[in-house]
This record gives sequence, C-alpha cells and structure tokens, in this order.
Amino acid sequence: MKKIAILGSTGSIGTQALEVVEQNKDLQVTALAAGGNVRLMEQQVRKFRPALACMGDEEKAQELRALTADLDVRVTAGMEGLLEVAAQPQSEILVTAILGMVGILPTIAAIEAGKDIALANKETLVTAGHLIMPLAEERGVRILPVDSEHSAIFQCLNGEDVRAVRKILLTASGGPFRGWSREQLATVQVEDALKHPNWSMGRKITIDSSTMVNKGLEVMEAKWLFGVGMDQVQVVVQPQSVIHSMVEFEDGAVMAQLGVPDMKLPIQYALYYPQRRGSLGERLDFTKIRSISFEEPDPEVFRGLALAYEAGRRGGSLPTVYNAANEYAVAAFLGRRIPYLAIVEMIERAMEKHRFVEHPRVEEILAAERETHEFCECFARSLHGRES
Repeated sequence: MKKIAILGSTGSIGTQALEVVEQNKDLQVTALAAGGNVRLMEQQVRKFRPALACMGDEEKAQELRALTADLDVRVTAGMEGLLEVAAQPQSEILVTAILGMVGILPTIAAIEAGKDIALANKETLVTAGHLIMPLAEERGVRILPVDSEHSAIFQCLNGEDVRAVRKILLTASGGPFRGWSREQLATVQVEDALKHPNWSMGRKITIDSSTMVNKGLEVMEAKWLFGVGMDQVQVVVQPQSVIHSMVEFEDGAVMAQLGVPDMKLPIQYALYYPQRRGSLGERLDFTKIRSISFEEPDPEVFRGLALAYEAGRRGGSLPTVYNAANEYAVAAFLGRRIPYLAIVEMIERAMEKHRFVEHPRVEEILAAERETHEFCECFARSLHGRES
C-alpha cells in the first residue's frame, strides 16, 4: 500500500489525483490540504478517511471540524497545517497541487522529511528551483513532474543521458487565441479566455494558457527539472494536444510522448514511477488522427512568453517577480478590474521596476512576492485612472 498526501486536494489536479486513488486499490490517502472549499473537503475526508486535514484558515478549519466531528480526523489550518501535512510521518509521497508560491515552504518541509514530490506546483521551481533541486539531491528525494509536458519530457529522458540532450521541444496548444492579433486581444473578456479548446483546467491556469504565460513558467520549470539552459527549451505550438512534448538529442534523434489530453495519466505515472499501470480512460486512436501540425508562437501576440525567457535567463529574483505579477494580474482580470492585455503589461512593468537579488533566500523570495503585489496594486489603480 503506497501512502500519499495531497496539497490542493479540492483543485483540478487534486481532485483528479483522488480519482486515480479511487481506481487503484493500493493507494491510500493519509493527509489532505485545501484552501476554502469546506463542503468538498468534507466529502473527500469522508470518502478517503485521511488522518489529517488542513484548511486555508482557522475559520474554515472550524467549519470542517464541526462537519467531520463523527470521524477520526485531525483538522489543522494555515501554513502551520500545510507544513504538518507535507512532513506527515505516515506518507511516502506528497502531491503538490496547491496554487502559487505558498507551495515553497511545504515542499521544502516534505523534502527535508524524505518524501518524494509529485510536483504540480510549478511556482515552487520557477521561484525557488535554485534551492529546491540541490536540497532534493542532498536528501535523495525524487522530484516527479505531474504537468503533462514535463511528464512527457521525463518519460522521453527515461534511461537517457541528459548530457546528450540538444533541445527540449515543449509543446503548447496555443490556447483559445491562437492566430489572433493584438488588436483582437484588446476586446477579450473573461468568458472568452476561459474557453480552452482541449484541456479542462482551473480558472487561473486556463487564463495563463490563453496568454501563454503558463508556457513561460513551464520553460523555467523545465530548466530546473532537467538541468538544461533556457535556450535549450523551445516552445512549439501543437494545436491537437496529441504530442505532449519532445526531446531532441545530439545525434538528431527526436523522442516524443503522445496521448489523449488527460491529466490522470501523468498523475498516475508520477505516483507509481518507475512502474506503469493500466489505462484510466480513453486511449489514443491513430486511425482517427487526420493530422498533427506545428507552429511557432507569435512573439508579438504572446509577449508573456518572451518575458519568461528574459526572467529565466537572468534568474535570481526575477522569475519570482514574473510569477507574482502574473498571479496578481490574472486575479485582477478575473475580477474584471483590468483588461486582458494589461496582464502581460503588468508583468513587464513589474520586472522593469524590480530591485534584483542574484541568489535569493526563501525570505527574500517571499519579500519579492509581496513587493511585486504592492507594485501591481498601484499599477492597477493607475490603469483605472487611465481608462477613466
């Protein structure tokens, strides 16, 4: 019986991870953590019977305690609770499906406790990869990617020498605005940006996909996961979402991982690595695929991708600013406080104003996040004044 803990159990990846648990009888959930969805967390606690559950704040934790008073579960709250879930002695692997930089400290705690990490929280490596990867190596902990693209690369590299890698080809669907002009993007509303053509994801990551900022974050994540330079990672638009990513080797060979767009496959692969288990759903039928096409992303339309390369090349605290500004901007757009094109504009302005730190410690990373959010709040107000 393999025992797992999940951070972000009520989100898109977390709920799909629990579906994988349901379909595999040799997985046991020992701890769950979520933000504010108390009712769904109650259902999960009743179904999976973890010994420990954590909510985002004490008020939500009190609600959950009242709803699960008949169960043998201890309920905690906040960062203290997240750290307890991460380092829980019973678990063997931690699924980090929580959103944002709040995942950094729990991931470090889990690594220090010797847990393998099934990583779906890309912000952890984007902002603190220089701390996370050496610590994982020191503690003998495996970082197992859950993002479909990074899982694909991980599978292509299985048994290969990473020194023989010439290039990583990170695929993107192109999102709902592939082929659009900047003029067309100026009219985009929240409902438009939430219509992803291929994947069913949470609201924040769906917006990130539409701007291709998500792909920029994935390029920076790939740099740390696979020990390559930023310029060894090339983004290729593959609209059918059949090829999840590819690796080109020095001899010219290219290996690709293909499959239906279903996140349960990479989740299951991470939980059971190096074993493979039976299919969880639909399989790829090559007799029905009429074409697989490739395009280069438009650097003018998807300016956020170019900014990610700039942040990743320079490193230090700049990836934190890129990520934090995007987090703020996406929330502001979803709240209809700023227009769509202001998302990337906000990232660019925050990067320009930032006081760079070359080798940030955790506290400096978190300080950069706070400072960036403060800058973005001022910038959002200035946008409002500009429009009025």
